[in-house]
Amino acid sequence: MSKYIYKTSGTCSTQIEVELNGKKIEHVTFVGGCNGNLGGISKLVEGMDIDMVIEKFSGNPCGARPTSCPDQLAKALQAAYAEQVS
Repeated sequence: MSKYIYKTSGTCSTQIEVELNGKKIEHVTFVGGCNGNLGGISKLVEGMDIDMVIEKFSGNPCGARPTSCPDQLAKALQAAYAEQVS
């Protein structure tokens, strides 16, 4: 298990740190953004399968922005898994 760091784009958070064990989310940490909400999201998704989280969070906008922290998390999970299996 290794830590993957994803630089976000278009959100208040600046990066997401993800640790996976296969397709299981072991740990998520957001840097920046709304600490209460993002801490809650992190706790909620830990232990979950990445496919379920990606399906639920992909394409979720934030107000007028075309992306959001949950959408960026979906992208981070996809990138972390791709790196893990390569």
